[in-house]
Amino acid sequence: MRASVLMLPGWTNSGPDHWQSVWEREHPEYTRVMQNCWDRPKRAEWIATIGRAIDASVEPVVLVAHSLGCLAAAGIAAGADRARVERIGGAFLVAPADVDRPQSAAPLRAWRPVPLEPLPFPSMVVASQTDEYASFDRSTQIANAWRSTLVDLGDAGHINASAGYGPWPAGHAMLLEFIGSL
Repeated sequence: MRASVLMLPGWTNSGPDHWQSVWEREHPEYTRVMQNCWDRPKRAEWIATIGRAIDASVEPVVLVAHSLGCLAAAGIAAGADRARVERIGGAFLVAPADVDRPQSAAPLRAWRPVPLEPLPFPSMVVASQTDEYASFDRSTQIANAWRSTLVDLGDAGHINASAGYGPWPAGHAMLLEFIGSL
């Protein structure tokens, strides 16, 4: 499948050493969806911005999301019109944030509850046994609700640069295999 890859970072954006940033440098055809405010994310604004990026794409899109970006991808599925949703070929969702946790940061509480409706496009959730922002049981529940394929990375923290997932070539290979399956 030919597709445009849209990167959806999470809260505070993905820094220069994060796998999303590394992949964008290595693949200039990948596009980061830039949000107006990364530090105080507003669900409706983020979803609208992603929607405009989907609409602007000539090809079907594959959403590549991290953390809060995963919830934004699910929000697109829940709230977009059918024509927009049909432009989404699939979603590669890494370390979805559990904003329903009592200890969620204040700026993320407005994203409650985590959307748990089935996604209307193929999806893969890549989760960790040791993610401080979502237990593995919760990640499994989210993946099952979304009808996503679940990949267990084991002890991988939040699957970001500080957890050792900077370049993350195995993740990129997973993404390419996922796209190839669409």
